[in-house]
Amino acid sequence: MTESAPTRKTAFAAFVRRALDDARAMRAWSGTEVSRRTGVSRQTINRWVRGDWVSDPEAERVVAFCEGLGLNPAVAFAALGWDRTAATRAATAPPPMDPDVEALLRRLVDPNVSDAEKFHIRETIRYLAYRPALPADVRKRGKRAG
Repeated sequence: MTESAPTRKTAFAAFVRRALDDARAMRAWSGTEVSRRTGVSRQTINRWVRGDWVSDPEAERVVAFCEGLGLNPAVAFAALGWDRTAATRAATAPPPMDPDVEALLRRLVDPNVSDAEKFHIRETIRYLAYRPALPADVRKRGKRAG
């Protein structure tokens, strides 16, 4: 590992800070909500942001933080200097996106769409993203009925 500890701490702190800023801006999540959704305590997240850690963060916590925010853990690992190939993998093109999702994303960045409408879109997406999955037998019944 050629990177110094302060450099790695700074890179990881920037990654965590960006993730928190995005969670606040895109999902309107507070620090408490991020902690609840990721399973990582606010104190730990705050230490990561400050670069106030002696030994490397636990990989399981880093993965939980990333997965709770819908981020690729390889990017966090790259910031920590754990995986040299992560930066190359992260730069690959994303998979094709559903046209309806693209339309929603365009509306969310369109300055002509009101903040109220953007809030409604985000709340609907949030509801759909985090609602419990239906049991398999209920999904099958719905297909037969339709």
